[in-house]
Amino acid sequence: MHTFRSRFCALAALAAVVLCALAQPIAAKPRVEEVRIGAHPEFTRFVLELNAAPAYRVFALADPYRIVIDLPEIDWPAPASGQKGGLIGDLRYGLFTPTTSRVVLDLTGPASLRDVFTIPPRDGQGHRLVVDLERTDRTAFLATELDRRLVSREQLPLMRAALPAAPAVPSDTRPTVVIDAGHGGVDPGAIGVSGTYEKVLALNYAKALRSALEQSGRYRVVMTRADDRFIPLRDRYRIAEQAGGDLFVSLHANIHSSGRIRGASVYTLSQDASDTEAAALAAKENKADALGGVDLSPHSDTVSHILIDLMQTDTLNLSRSFANMLVDSLGERVKLLNNTHRFAGFAVLKSPSVPSVLVEIGYMSNAEEERQLKTEAHREKVTDGLVASIDRFFKLQTAMHSN
Repeated sequence: MHTFRSRFCALAALAAVVLCALAQPIAAKPRVEEVRIGAHPEFTRFVLELNAAPAYRVFALADPYRIVIDLPEIDWPAPASGQKGGLIGDLRYGLFTPTTSRVVLDLTGPASLRDVFTIPPRDGQGHRLVVDLERTDRTAFLATELDRRLVSREQLPLMRAALPAAPAVPSDTRPTVVIDAGHGGVDPGAIGVSGTYEKVLALNYAKALRSALEQSGRYRVVMTRADDRFIPLRDRYRIAEQAGGDLFVSLHANIHSSGRIRGASVYTLSQDASDTEAAALAAKENKADALGGVDLSPHSDTVSHILIDLMQTDTLNLSRSFANMLVDSLGERVKLLNNTHRFAGFAVLKSPSVPSVLVEIGYMSNAEEERQLKTEAHREKVTDGLVASIDRFFKLQTAMHSN
């Protein structure tokens, strides 16, 4: 018995050592230590300092002019958005796919990739990825940069597209509600007066709605994203279609140049915007793919021309019906924007088969409303309003089909 116990203890200790060894690579995820931009007379230098040598892929995109840097999934420090200098007007970073982090450098004009190289640790600094840019003209940019990709010897993980939701189970006859948390990953969305990211607020509200709908037991719920990752606009509504969605709800938070404007609003798809502000908001939201570093050249019509045909008539009518119910329900619980139900050409609402609405839960540019948007109490009010209108929508559909 004593010998068995000794062997058991020895085996247990060995197993613990093996498990620790296996766990070590997971804990050693590369980490960004510092981000620097240096503006020189002849070029602009971007430096990413990390605690490990990075594999990388660097390429350029036009309209707008961007430099995209793909890396393995990496831990990031405090937000670095807003940094600029020389040819770099802004930068964003975040998760692009489950295995890839992405940095997007917004350029002030066309710029050539002069050089990309790494520097090993020395002089108290870690591993550095250096990207040098020099000014060029549009003709040269389009002729050379769009097809030029500078890649490290060490290969990056394969880029995985957003996985579509599983198709509806035939035996599950409950309505399927698809919840879309706006923005995510490398695309932070709008930024509030205190630095709140729209992508964070949207995900918090989306998770609260998912929880409430699942607890009711009346719905099958699908999320386009359940964590901080980037999902292209066209993939969002395709997820809804492939999941057999019966309703698509996209959640966002807004900003305005006036810090006084506040209130929730609801949008549905239309070629003709209901007002100039709706048109401007749609234009801003439709740039999400560009912010994420997606090449829009083969898809410009998707973003800039929202064509409504006869196939979409019923879907649009259902979308507008649900939007009106939602305005009534939210209005009983939270402050609404004037002319609450608005129309514009939002690319994310373009599914011809799934009734879709986009909800702006409030304005992060209003300091008081931004504080409210971050509270659990406000999140519960919005969630209650959404659930009540979803219940009403599907009860009406059931009644209409039973007659």
